[in-house]
Parts: sequence; C-alpha cells; structure tokens
Amino acid sequence: MTAPIPREIPDLPAVPGPPLLLPAPVPATAVVAPLRRPLAALLRLLIAVAAAGGVALELLLGTPARTLSYFSVQTNILVTVVMLLSAARAWRARRALPSAVTGATLLYAVIAALVYHLLLDHTTPPFSMTGATTAPERWHAQWAALQVLHVLVPAAVVLDWLLLTPAARLHLRQTAAWLLYPLAYLAFSLIRAAFLAPSNPARYLYPFLDVTAHGYRSTLANALLLGLAIYTLAVLLVGLDHTRPTPTRHRA
Repeated sequence: MTAPIPREIPDLPAVPGPPLLLPAPVPATAVVAPLRRPLAALLRLLIAVAAAGGVALELLLGTPARTLSYFSVQTNILVTVVMLLSAARAWRARRALPSAVTGATLLYAVIAALVYHLLLDHTTPPFSMTGATTAPERWHAQWAALQVLHVLVPAAVVLDWLLLTPAARLHLRQTAAWLLYPLAYLAFSLIRAAFLAPSNPARYLYPFLDVTAHGYRSTLANALLLGLAIYTLAVLLVGLDHTRPTPTRHRA
C-alpha cells in the first residue's frame, strides 16, 4: 500500500554553490546603451568634409562626367556619406553602422590609396584626373586634389578604424560581398569605354584597364590579378581587425 501524497510539498533546500550563468543569445551591444561620443563625431565630420572637398575640387578642375567615373572619386563620395552617418550616430549615442558597410568603406579607401601610389603615381605620362599631360605642380590645385583623395582621406579612414572603432567587428563572410563593387566598376569601365570614340583621351581612365593598349586578354588578366590582390587585402584587414586591441570605451 502506497503512502498518501501530501497536500503541500515542502520547499527544497537551496543548492549550495555559485549560480550557473548560461550564455545569452543576445549580444552585449544589444543591452548596453552606446555612449555619446562628441569627439568621435567631430573627427568623422572632418573626414567627411575632407572627402567632399577633394571631390568638389576635382569637379571644379575637370568635367563632371569624367571626374565622377574615377574609382577614387566614387570611393570618397562613399566615405563622405558613411562618415556623416557615423558622426551623427556618435553624436546622438546611437548604434554604429553595420560592420559590412564600414569595412567595405575602409577597404575601398585603402585600395584607392595603394593603386595610386603603386600603379599610377610614377606613370609616364603622369597620372592626372583632368587629362593633363604634365605632372601637377606641388601645392597647386590638381596636386592638392590628388593628395586629398589618395593620401589624406584614406589615412584618416584607417585611423578612424584603428582608434575609434571596436575591434573584431569584421568577418570573413563579408569579404566576398566587398568584391562586388570593384567587379561592377570593372564592368562599368569597359562599358563606358565602348560608348566613347577611340580618339577620346578619356576613354580609359586607368592605364592597366586600357584595352586599346593591352587588348582584352591582358586587360582582363590585369583585372584578375587586381581582384585577387583586393581579396587578399580584405582578408588581411579582417585578420588585423581580430588581432588589434579594442580602443578604450569612453565619451571621446
């Protein structure tokens, strides 16, 4: 015969020991409110102004259709938009932009700087975004525009990433998507050239994409090598992002 079930079950004694903390599916950034960062907002606003100023100066020196077709000009327009949005979010203490957007902006800015310094700066005739056949004089408008677009702004974007952006936000899964814009730019460059007269000096904006000089096979080979270099650079940036220290979180 079984014992009757008691109407009230007494409380069980507490289990001694520290409480077990289970991993939360919600990231810390979703529950920790971001800080208002006026200094970061000001610095990003200055980067946006510099990028917009470089683009505006090039537009004044050359024709809009040609100027806006350059990769570095398009990249600086992207930098202007992203930095303005980032500055507004830092000022209002809102969540940062997605890392896929800021990482792509960083990658394209670095590409613009490296391509200019490694492939264009020492070409003959000298590289010019206005079609000039002589090297721009130092401290003149064309020289200043080139330095802003290919030196000042990319360096400022890298410093923003190193000093004001939390580490380990970039991911390898994002690198393939970052290649879509360079691929689209290659298609745009070739299609644009097809609609311009062969005698037009602005038909090909970059010497390594000049089909008239190299033929389609060599031009596409150059593009493939450049694409592999861009992907390697993207992977390198992701690796550096996961090894660099996180900037100290404060109200700067």
